[in-house]
Amino acid sequence: MNIFVSNLGYSFSTEDLTELFAAYGSVDSARVITDKFTKQSRGFGFVEMPDEAAAIKAIKDLNGTMQEGRPIKVMEARPKEEKSSYSSRW
Repeated sequence: MNIFVSNLGYSFSTEDLTELFAAYGSVDSARVITDKFTKQSRGFGFVEMPDEAAAIKAIKDLNGTMQEGRPIKVMEARPKEEKSSYSSRW
C-alpha cells in the first residue's frame, strides 16, 4: 500500500520516515520529497508497505502524532490526477 505523509518538519529525513513506519512492519520504500534545486525537504513524503493490514494500522496510529513538533498527516496515497494540456481546453 502506498502511503502519503505530510506536514513533516524540514529536517525530517527519508531514514526518519523509514524508521517511523518500520515499527509497524516491512517497508518496501520511503522517500521524503525534496526541492530539485535547493535539495530541502518539501514537507511531505511517501511510504510503500507490502502488508496492507500493517499499513492501515500505521495510518491509523500515526495520523496526527507529533513529529519534530508538528502534527503529521498520514493517509493512503491517491493516484496523481492528470493535468489537462492547454490545447485540450479549447
